[in-house]
Amino acid sequence: MTIELEQHIDPQLVPILEKVYDPEIPVLSIMDMGVVRSAKWIDNVVQVKITPTYSGCPAMDVIGDDIVRAFEEVDIKAKVSLVLSPAWTTDWITSKGRKALEEYGIAAPLEENADKEALLGGKKIVKCTHCGSKTTKLVSQFGSTACKALFQCEDCLEPFDYFKCLK
Repeated sequence: MTIELEQHIDPQLVPILEKVYDPEIPVLSIMDMGVVRSAKWIDNVVQVKITPTYSGCPAMDVIGDDIVRAFEEVDIKAKVSLVLSPAWTTDWITSKGRKALEEYGIAAPLEENADKEALLGGKKIVKCTHCGSKTTKLVSQFGSTACKALFQCEDCLEPFDYFKCLK
């Protein structure tokens, strides 16, 4: 389920923000990831507020720098600040973002209860991003980053990451 949280984003700034991608998942723009909480003009400077995907996420510094650089490329000064509340949730990933994850080879997050059943209960409900089978197994609670788990398909035998549900 995707939740549309109230955001205060000047529509004219969206095309620039859509050019900034998550450095750990380069197919997801920060807009599709849902980390941009606001972007507006204040005293001739674009003020952008972003919410980290989890506390201490190392990608946030890079994302902040990339936002500033994207605006500099069009001769606009920008300032980025972190907003910690409300905490980011995978529900903020857009439908477009979920599709991009799947096409990139990362299974999109399941709903919270299903996520627990897949990660803790051994249920075979995470769909393989290679062949579409749900005959998959958890290999490791942690994948290439802390927000992902490593799964393997028991049909095509390919490994793939699963983006964990974060609430």
